Amino acid sequence: MEKGVARKLLYIISVVLICTGLQAQSLDQAKKLYNEGQYAEAKPAFERLVQRVPNNSSYNHWYGVCCFETGDYETAEKHLQIAVKRKVQESFRYMGDLYFLTYRFDEALEMYEEYIAILTKKKQDTEAFEAKEELAKRGQRMLERVEDIQIIDSIIVDKQDILQAYQLSEESGSLLSYNQFFEANDSVFSSVYMNQKEQNIYYGKPNDEGKYNLYTQSKLMDKWGDEKHLPQTINSSGSDNSFPFVLSDGATIYYASNNQESLGGYDLFVTRYNTNMDSYLTPEQMGMPYNSIYNDYLLVIDENKGLGWFVSDRFQPEGKACIYLFIPDAARSRIESDNIEEKRARAMITSIRDSWKETDYSQLIQLAYEEASGSSAPQKDFEFVINDNTVYYTLADIKSPEAKSYYEKALNVNQQINELKEKLDESRATYTRANQSVRTQLAAAILQQEQQLATLLTQPYELEKQARNIEIQYLRNH
Repeated sequence: MEKGVARKLLYIISVVLICTGLQAQSLDQAKKLYNEGQYAEAKPAFERLVQRVPNNSSYNHWYGVCCFETGDYETAEKHLQIAVKRKVQESFRYMGDLYFLTYRFDEALEMYEEYIAILTKKKQDTEAFEAKEELAKRGQRMLERVEDIQIIDSIIVDKQDILQAYQLSEESGSLLSYNQFFEANDSVFSSVYMNQKEQNIYYGKPNDEGKYNLYTQSKLMDKWGDEKHLPQTINSSGSDNSFPFVLSDGATIYYASNNQESLGGYDLFVTRYNTNMDSYLTPEQMGMPYNSIYNDYLLVIDENKGLGWFVSDRFQPEGKACIYLFIPDAARSRIESDNIEEKRARAMITSIRDSWKETDYSQLIQLAYEEASGSSAPQKDFEFVINDNTVYYTLADIKSPEAKSYYEKALNVNQQINELKEKLDESRATYTRANQSVRTQLAAAILQQEQQLATLLTQPYELEKQARNIEIQYLRNH
């Protein structure tokens, strides 16, 4: 009997030692991944450790940081709060960043102040976090005066394709990409605005120091020339300034800048030309929701249509941007509410429907995407190359009925691909902002959509190839 008891005790001790060894090994591995910035890989191990020891300040901090870095802000807040209560130094910084990213600027300010106080006490550098503190103060002020604009539509596009959604009336001038207008191969991410009379252009391009500045040119004897650098009131030193748009008055300029007043990345600014002083007034920063803690640029107002557009990459995947269509308000009315959550939601544009004052904006949306009147460009539904000498632009151009049938199938599949890509973009954007439970539900849908997309992507090429071969044969026989 004594031997049996001894064996049991030895067995229990062995199991405990093995489990302790595995936990230590798991912790060491997780910390290594954490220190290498591989937060998604480290996250499951820290989650298990937190479940075993819920009040451990270090475990809660590490797990909270992993959740923060992987976009799960709701879970991150819960665990970072535990670490903050136990005075884990870096938790104050992460909590400040989390509150800032969720527009809770007053709470972010408190965290940054606490963190700066800790650094000061330890005689460590505070400059970077004093800058964050100033951003939180700026965000707090902007949140108090969110503008009450009606955003009636939005579309997500690749960043390089943002100009495609801007359909201006003739009276409002025109927009082209810098590379297209100047026939340049440079990787200049900017636009060129040309007025209705096609006598003046405004654009952004890098200067000798590589910083984007705004310039203007006039047409002289049918040639562009006399390039002028806009004054320092606009082209502030050390800042990038780009994406200009000029109202029909020829004096009001909207543009994007990442100057020292910017809340995050590019912000939108407006200035006006003062004829008496032959100079531009001090630029005014646009409010929320035009500006955000992300990049915001290319604000355009078509006075003839009574509509406007602006671009933002807020809450978008890398390389994507959202173009918002809105109804301009000359009075720039603010949201008259004491409900901070309402202001926060409107500032972040969590739902464009929240800004609606009507139930049907379909006619305005249709008007927004109508091309300028008077265009004599030939109809081009697509570009289907048959050979070096033959290119088709409409289904009516295709001579063979069989080839036309194949190409129609290719067009339909391409449409399905585009629609599926849009759904995927929306699903991924929602996934980025969602909590863990919603993410779990979305993951399966995203995987299914990706599989469908992979299946469809190869089909248009084969269908077009068949259509081309049939059409070539038809042309030879007729």
